[in-house]
Amino acid sequence: MAKAMTKSQIVTSVAEATEMSKKQAEAVIAALVGLAYKQAKNSFTLPGLGKLVLVNRKARMGRNPATGETIKIAAKRVLKFRVAKAAKDAILGSK
Repeated sequence: MAKAMTKSQIVTSVAEATEMSKKQAEAVIAALVGLAYKQAKNSFTLPGLGKLVLVNRKARMGRNPATGETIKIAAKRVLKFRVAKAAKDAILGSK
């Protein structure tokens, strides 16, 4: 299995694909990431890739796997990324 791309590899790849400088590509990526952080509470969609959504989880009962003891898990907010159907089909292939 291949290693994940580093930030500099991503910047270089975007710069080459869009024919812009590496500094400009890095600025675009940073702006996109910043926008995603700010808009995540309202849900942030990256067309063709997926959507960042903030989800409220209810309090629930869980189990400590080491001892088997039942514990109460508090309610919390979590960030989820829902992959778009187009991305799934492109990566996994359609059935």
